[in-house]
Amino acid sequence: MVDKRIKKTKKNLKATLISMMSDTPFEEISITSLCKQADISRITFYTHYSDKYALIDDIFQDMIQAGTELYQIMQEENNPERDYVKGYCNVLQAILKLYYTHYDFFCHTRPDKNPFLAFSFYNYVLKTVESHTNKESRSMHFRYTPRKVAGFICYGMTGFINESHSENIPLPEIQKEALELLTSLLTSDVLTK
Repeated sequence: MVDKRIKKTKKNLKATLISMMSDTPFEEISITSLCKQADISRITFYTHYSDKYALIDDIFQDMIQAGTELYQIMQEENNPERDYVKGYCNVLQAILKLYYTHYDFFCHTRPDKNPFLAFSFYNYVLKTVESHTNKESRSMHFRYTPRKVAGFICYGMTGFINESHSENIPLPEIQKEALELLTSLLTSDVLTK
């Protein structure tokens, strides 16, 4: 069990970093300024993290854990038969819900705001969808490798959602349309043999 003080310190550092990114690009945030803002010493910071990239990775790991838990709940509630189309839709909905619930963090992962964070975010989503595709490939016969399928779905959905935002489409409509598009893709024979 992790000491409560360690949890509190890490939570403070994560919240401070996210808050600072509202005014300062991630690349420009120094450990010194982060520690000053969080009211902790540099020694304390380095006790927990090797650098700010390790801290941001820890934030992403928290998000992955929360997203996985949300996905598992959705699977239990609306996909007990483990239909693969519903499973992918649950993955998408879990990612979208997590993204918009923690928009204070994820708004900084846009490519125009911070290419490093955008690349990191995309890779985590890609790994998540690839892992799901690997599980599905045990019972489904995909035409392409799980990585290619995951890449196609991730890039396509990311582009679709970003373009929908640029057209000022309301979030519920974006989610509805994205799920329709994903369902149409998965129920066609485009990806499966």
